[in-house]
Amino acid sequence: MAPPILKLDDIFLSFGGAPLLAGAGLQIEPGDKICLVGRNGSGKSTLLKIAAGLVEAQSGEVFRHPSSTVRYLEQAPDFAGFKTVQAYAEAGLGPGDDPYRVTYLLSHLGLTGDEDPKMLSGGESRRAALARVMAPEPDILLLDEPTNHLDLPTIEWLEGELQKTRSALVLISHDRRFLEKVSTATVWLDRGTSRRLDRGFGHFEAWRDQVLEAEELEQHKLGKSIEREEHWLRYGVTARRKRNMRRLGELQTMRSNYRGHKGPQGTVQATVSDAQESGKLVIEADKITKSFGERAIVTPFSIRVHRGDCIGLVGPNGAGKTTLLKMLTGQLSPDSGTVKLGTNLEIATLDQKREDLDPEDTLANYLTDGRGENLLVNGEQRHVTGYMKEFLFQPEQARTPIRNLSGGERARLMLARILSRPTNLLILDEPTNDLDIETLDLLQEIVAGFPGTVILVSHDRDFLDRTVTSTIAPAVPDAPDGRWIEYAGGYSDMLVQRKGALEERKRAEKAAEKPKTQEAPASGSSKVKLSFKQKFALENLPKEMAKAEAEIAKREQVMADPNLFTRDPAAFNRLASEMEKLRASLTDMEEEWLELEMLREELEG
Repeated sequence: MAPPILKLDDIFLSFGGAPLLAGAGLQIEPGDKICLVGRNGSGKSTLLKIAAGLVEAQSGEVFRHPSSTVRYLEQAPDFAGFKTVQAYAEAGLGPGDDPYRVTYLLSHLGLTGDEDPKMLSGGESRRAALARVMAPEPDILLLDEPTNHLDLPTIEWLEGELQKTRSALVLISHDRRFLEKVSTATVWLDRGTSRRLDRGFGHFEAWRDQVLEAEELEQHKLGKSIEREEHWLRYGVTARRKRNMRRLGELQTMRSNYRGHKGPQGTVQATVSDAQESGKLVIEADKITKSFGERAIVTPFSIRVHRGDCIGLVGPNGAGKTTLLKMLTGQLSPDSGTVKLGTNLEIATLDQKREDLDPEDTLANYLTDGRGENLLVNGEQRHVTGYMKEFLFQPEQARTPIRNLSGGERARLMLARILSRPTNLLILDEPTNDLDIETLDLLQEIVAGFPGTVILVSHDRDFLDRTVTSTIAPAVPDAPDGRWIEYAGGYSDMLVQRKGALEERKRAEKAAEKPKTQEAPASGSSKVKLSFKQKFALENLPKEMAKAEAEIAKREQVMADPNLFTRDPAAFNRLASEMEKLRASLTDMEEEWLELEMLREELEG
């Protein structure tokens, strides 16, 4: 095992009250790709800042190899003194580093380098900071939520870059799929301490559950031991005084350990408030379009959304997802076409910018709309502090200004308010931003089990695969031109269907460009004719192609059911596999028929 290039051991840090870190550790060796996981507020970002030297621990050991270089992804980059993004990113380079790396990274992150740092959005600032820390290819790369504000194509590109980097990585992210693909080790920060699993994030949740079950069993055993000792003290032989005193001391220690045990933070417990059932047809859009200037955002697009559907919108930043969402929900009028909303709709919206939050408002006031100490949930009066506990807020936070909350806590607060109100149509724009894994699990369960209708925009592939019944995506993913296609199933299903269509198109183009495989007969050989086998194939291939087309059409009709994947994922996957084979077979037959037809024409002059 290689010696560590960075080691934190027995780290203690408190900001008053209960300690945030109490014995936490982190060891980084060359080539490590570690994901750092834990609940919101568990101290992940603080531990990463201690590793980067930006925060000093109150006690504990911090070792950094003297020759190692460390780069930390800033949440709020400081652009002071830099006229362009290129200059800012290049300032992170060390002697001998390749300046071209900055240009390469900025290009793939959607920036030119000529931008004025003062004019950048929050997402663009994060991308510039990402280019700055990755360009030097440091020995240690510390990345806190690197995928925030990135679209799916960029996230997938970043995965590839991090998989092949020579830098040791420590990652904090809410994106399960991203962590699964990049990490090879997991450090779990829980109740101030840390545990390490030398396997990637894909194995974390099963391991965590085993740890918590074993801990619960130990607490149960300790409780039983205390009962036995108390019984002995009451009814044991009192004459053996010294032994009694020793066992009394042991009992006091056990009691102290039992009372002092800090169990895992609770999970969010919530259900959606029932609303009157909406009409069966929730949204009907017919040939809607939208353009801004010369740029087409949506070309004629039609869709029917039924009660119970869960539809995901995906695509690169700037493709027009939010615009399409606003048109479908009646917030924005299309340039042409019509949108009809169904009856009895009760709409609740979670906006990705969290614009509904007043930073000076208190948590209690926000949840109750300023109507005192109670709110109505499912027709039942609930005290606001009791309701807050279900979303892991402490009673003393009721009068806390919203400005003091972290990004994850703000998202959880908005979720609490939305779920307290009757709704049958949920509109979720980037709902997974800043949520910890456990709250993501809750949101996933709510969306998957929601009796109404859900339309969501997300870059979280795992969340999409676990929830949506169909996915709307640009027809041209790399260069959106306003055309949108609805695919059955989640994000992975969309990729399979899109890949099949792309391969089919490529094979057709290849067949059209394929050179002739046989030369025309030379002079004097005009009597050369097609063989019996070739004639038979030429006559029968069209019939076989028609059969294949009919089989494809049958399966397309079945897969057009938006609820198929949710109802029977095995059947959906089987049909998708059969479709792929049928299309490949059809393409082969078309190519063979084309070659034979060309040969026949040449032989016949």
